[in-house]
Amino acid sequence: MQQQPATRTALVTGSSRGIGRAVARRLAADGMVVAVHYGQDAAAAQETVDLIVRDGGRAFSVGADLATHDGVLALVDGVRSGLAAHTGDAVLDVLVNNAAESRSGGHLRDETPEQFDRLFAVNVRAPYFLVQGLLPVLRDGGRIVNIGSAVTRIALADELAYAMTKGAMETFTRTLANVVGERRITVNTVAPGPTQTAGLTAAMAAMPELEGMLIGGQALPWVGQPEDIADPVAFLASEEGRWITGTVIDASGGTYLGPKR
Repeated sequence: MQQQPATRTALVTGSSRGIGRAVARRLAADGMVVAVHYGQDAAAAQETVDLIVRDGGRAFSVGADLATHDGVLALVDGVRSGLAAHTGDAVLDVLVNNAAESRSGGHLRDETPEQFDRLFAVNVRAPYFLVQGLLPVLRDGGRIVNIGSAVTRIALADELAYAMTKGAMETFTRTLANVVGERRITVNTVAPGPTQTAGLTAAMAAMPELEGMLIGGQALPWVGQPEDIADPVAFLASEEGRWITGTVIDASGGTYLGPKR
């Protein structure tokens, strides 16, 4: 059995808030030095770093716009230099592709080419080329975890383009697992359902009955919390997850499994 290094490292994209923040905090609690990526909100990313440090962990922030290829390259460089500065070695153990664009026209009739292209740039192209750029420094036996979505198995008309991007990432997961498996690197997707981040909290405040509607469509009787997603990510990133690769773990609380009665 491969022995884990004393200090492991992780990059969590889009970890200034929400699910990404919960994942970053959980991996830091497991002893990893975490690169906290943000797109625009440097203050929120610093808050994530501060929370990790307050809890006794180690982290640093790095900003990059993943809608552009130059931004992806900047993130690769920033992570490598940040890891070297904080650990003395630019080696990565865990990559969590969490950052995602969800804003679009929604329904097929309302989508625009510009919105469509941005969705695929952030949600598909960026993770692809981030993996390409970081594979040379990803340790043998490392982990890649993609954050997907339950919308790939639930046909929601107003999330068509977004669901397509997450479907692409599921294909990426399976195929990449075969590509990098000889280096003992595992690749998996964790697919959340409705999760209580700032956007959902605001929606439930504006529509009080929404919480009941969401719970009514799930097997488990609570709205998902960011920590409910962070825990399976941490499992896949751990030594215990070493024999799981190329798969999608549904972390939706059993969203839309069918009629309860």
